[in-house]
Amino acid sequence: MPPPALPTPTSSRRGFLRAGAVLALGGALAACGTKGSTKSGEPACSVPADISATDKTLNFSNWPGYLDEAPGNAELHPTMAAFTAKTGIKVDYVADINDNNEFWGKVGAQLSSCKSIDRDITVFSDSTAVRIFRQGYFQKLDVAEMPNFVKNLHPMLRGSDIDPANDHMVPWQSGLVGIGVNTEVTGEVRSIDELLTRADLKGKVTCLTEMPDTMGLMLHATGKSAAKFTDDEFDTAMEKLRKAVSSGHVRKFTGNDYVQDLAKGDIAACMAWSGDVIQLTNENPKIKFISPAEGAVLYSDNAMIPVTSAKATNAMALLDYYYDPAVAAKLAAFVNYVCPVAGAQEEMAKFDPRLAQNPLIFPTAEMQKKLEIFMSLTEAQEKDYQSKFQALTGA
Repeated sequence: MPPPALPTPTSSRRGFLRAGAVLALGGALAACGTKGSTKSGEPACSVPADISATDKTLNFSNWPGYLDEAPGNAELHPTMAAFTAKTGIKVDYVADINDNNEFWGKVGAQLSSCKSIDRDITVFSDSTAVRIFRQGYFQKLDVAEMPNFVKNLHPMLRGSDIDPANDHMVPWQSGLVGIGVNTEVTGEVRSIDELLTRADLKGKVTCLTEMPDTMGLMLHATGKSAAKFTDDEFDTAMEKLRKAVSSGHVRKFTGNDYVQDLAKGDIAACMAWSGDVIQLTNENPKIKFISPAEGAVLYSDNAMIPVTSAKATNAMALLDYYYDPAVAAKLAAFVNYVCPVAGAQEEMAKFDPRLAQNPLIFPTAEMQKKLEIFMSLTEAQEKDYQSKFQALTGA
């Protein structure tokens, strides 16, 4: 596959997200008259009778750039075509999700009224996914019908408090939050502490507008866990960040528009998403993604089955198919995000040994030991933390 083109500020999957999305989502849920967030995830609506046996179709909404494409034909997805040939299930696949909150705005009212959204699979990012699943708008998976998923879900994604039993969300792709460095203009930056204190970097550093990503790294930088922390620990991490901002060390907070500044050398180093940096590295090997010494943050975009879907069996068949390591390897070779499927690295090594060694697709064992998923928050925590963070970022 040829190297991806240099991303624009809107081409990155992760870059579509913004720090205020969780707060806005909370408002959207309230406007729809939904019940308060719980940890039960019990269905908010009656799940319709499954018609998968007689209706071999499936509607799948996803983010752009998240499915393999045939050379010269972006409408043909080889792995999906192979699924249809194998199962007879025809998939209407649409890359129509550009923002968590925006997409929820399209489907939230129908789901809150227990009306069909004409989709059998949707994909939401961690913090959004857990909120909506707690509201009861997504079906519990029948994992007994998903042997590949049960067997091959990567250990680094098992048992987090976002979905402890791994029975509501299927990670479609994952990614890392760490450090991006342009080594044409500065030396490598090995830690978040170094990123925020090294004298030669003053005024040449940016951080991310997404609170969980930036604050996950800041918690690690203060010796705390992004996966489990207290209010006081969050405030301590926030104070460390505040000092770097007030001193002028941090230039600004960005979405994925940092990629152009990093590519041009206008900034020397930044908090960054691995999916962005791997594309930049393909264009310029002097640009590197570094998993910080304190540990990177791991995030996922999760496939979920709406409570109104009458074709859950078809949906689970497709998701389980993509947890076949051979299939997952083909997908990962195209999208270049962190692969959530154990065994895919060995499969990729059979057709692309070089790419199979890329730690931004398959994190090394050493990296995995320090990876953490940002803690699932209560509504009160989300409002509090986002308010503090946005006061600092000026959002």
